[in-house]
Amino acid sequence: MSSTEVTDKTPAASPPGRNGAGGGDGLLQLMLDGMRRNMRQYGMLIALGLIVALFAVWTDGDLLLPRNVSNLVLQNSYILILAIGMMLVIIAGHIDLSVGSLTAFVGSMAAVFMVKNDLPWPVAVILCLAVGALAGAIQGWFIAYGGIPSFIVTLAGMLTFRGLTEIFLEGQTLGPFPKGLQTVANGFMPEVGPETNYHNLTLLLGIGLIALVVLQEVRDRRRQKEFDLEVLPAKLFLLKLVALGAAILVVTMLLASYKGAPIVLLILGALLVGFGYVMRNAVIGRHIYAIGGNLPAAKLSGVRDKKVTFLVFLNMGMLAALAGLVFAARFNAASPKAGLNFELEAIAASFIGGASMSGGVGTVLGAIIGGLVLGVLNNGMNLVGIGTDWQQVIKGLVLLAAVGFDVWNKRKSGS
Repeated sequence: MSSTEVTDKTPAASPPGRNGAGGGDGLLQLMLDGMRRNMRQYGMLIALGLIVALFAVWTDGDLLLPRNVSNLVLQNSYILILAIGMMLVIIAGHIDLSVGSLTAFVGSMAAVFMVKNDLPWPVAVILCLAVGALAGAIQGWFIAYGGIPSFIVTLAGMLTFRGLTEIFLEGQTLGPFPKGLQTVANGFMPEVGPETNYHNLTLLLGIGLIALVVLQEVRDRRRQKEFDLEVLPAKLFLLKLVALGAAILVVTMLLASYKGAPIVLLILGALLVGFGYVMRNAVIGRHIYAIGGNLPAAKLSGVRDKKVTFLVFLNMGMLAALAGLVFAARFNAASPKAGLNFELEAIAASFIGGASMSGGVGTVLGAIIGGLVLGVLNNGMNLVGIGTDWQQVIKGLVLLAAVGFDVWNKRKSGS
């Protein structure tokens, strides 16, 4: 939790209401105080909930149909993968404009490996991930050790990878991909257990996830109290656990009532847990925040900023390769026009999710939330028949509002 949150002290845990009433009024006041002190953390979650509620009413419930919820995951999986990597890049104080072109390039490489040369798809996947890591490493070297601004290096990368995609595909669409790779991008968890009205594995996965989230939150709270850090009051913390559990349960039931959890959702979950742990607990995660927040101070503290920057872009290249494989497999073909504006979607998701232009701020979960905000907006506007022209206008205004809110919140906190 943020160090600005309400301290869990006995007198403050259940204050009386303003008119002398306790209980409900005190809890409401705690909630309002907690939200005011943590607007960056909760603002986009509230916005996501409001957007979902708006389009659920506007579409007469079509948005929350089990099949549409599954489609939301499948349609936005590659953007969410890119957003995770982009969040790390932005936290480190950089930007990457090449990821859209790199996803297209990796997709073209995958088509050449699997379609033209009949390479087994698991081997081709490993090679494609290596190609993405190499591309990210080359760009990272020029940025970290060559001293060239990331904007220039990745702009050059965007043009280079787009051109190489055209060369490899010879201007044509190439497919289809093997069934195994298609299953990764479009498939669902297998059916097991007795015949029920729900997908059993998905239900078990959801229950396990709720238990894991609650356990992690309790551990984090206990650790913070051991170090005399400020934590949420007990009542507000309990309310947070109930809200998290309810949200996971609702999504689980929706997915389980259709075909179950998509396989790509498991990949996203693994990335979220893995990178979330790295950014919260690992040394390199703290170093990424340090060089983005205050580079001179990080250098004086002994942080190897060049190595960290290099690894951040290497990681971004690998995630772009993974997104390219998922995208190509989902549409069962590699296209020269694939990945257009993916970099803008990933950057927008990061900023909507709480990243700061100055670096040093943001979370992996925030990137996922920002990507879901864009995904629900796209899906909801398509369901109600809003044209693509107005969709671009609305998404642009949402991005501006999110960044403007962040700037306003900083100024208010500073004052």
